[in-house]
This record gives sequence, C-alpha cells and structure tokens, in this order.
Amino acid sequence: MNLTTPALLFPAISLLLLAYTNRFLTLAQVIRQLNASTDRGADLVQRQLPGLKRRIALTQYMQGFGVLSFLLCALSMFALFLEAQAAGKLLFGASILTLALSLVLSLVEVLISTEALSVVVQDLEDARRPPQA
Repeated sequence: MNLTTPALLFPAISLLLLAYTNRFLTLAQVIRQLNASTDRGADLVQRQLPGLKRRIALTQYMQGFGVLSFLLCALSMFALFLEAQAAGKLLFGASILTLALSLVLSLVEVLISTEALSVVVQDLEDARRPPQA
C-alpha cells in the first residue's frame, strides 16, 4: 500500500461532508421556519418534532464520523509517509470503517426525513377529504 491509496478517499470524504453540511443547513432552516410559524402547536408540527430531534442527533453523529474518517485518512497518509506500513494500513482501515458508519447514519437520517414527508402528505390528503357526518 502506498501514499496514494488513502489519498483517493480525500475528495470523496470532502464531498460527503459538504453534502452533510447542506442537509444540516436545510434541517436548521425547517426548524427555524417551524419556530417562526404561528401554528407551532398544530398537530402536524407536533408530530414532526420527534423526527426532527432524531435527525439533529443523527446529523451530528454522521458529521462527526465523517470528520473522524477524514482525520484517520490523513493520519494514515502520514504513517505511510513515515514508512510505517502497518500503522498506515490500520489507520486506513479505521478510516473506511468510520466512513461506512457515517454513511449508514446518513441512510437512517434520510429514512426519518422520508417519514416526516409522509406525515405532511397524509395531512394534505386528510385536508382534501370532505368532513364525515
């Protein structure tokens, strides 16, 4: 294994962190809009709060593991630069594992986001139905 192997992950991790930041900013914007809304106590808003809390925590962890992956990748390159092959391989393996964990957390966050959209769609469908007597 040479120095260029872990270097191949750098652009991928950087793009992933950028995508995570965009998801975080979108989530923050949704929460701020709900906070500014006059209907903060509405049933639809209240049903979304648990999912929003989980998404905040997941976003924090997926960003954390993404950054840790980036750091481990950099340390792997440094170890390989110092010709410490065993340490370089170990750090690179740890980098890939933390990146995979970050991706799994991202998938869970997307699934929760999809559930939240389903709640909104259900509310829209309920609003279209004529009241039953």
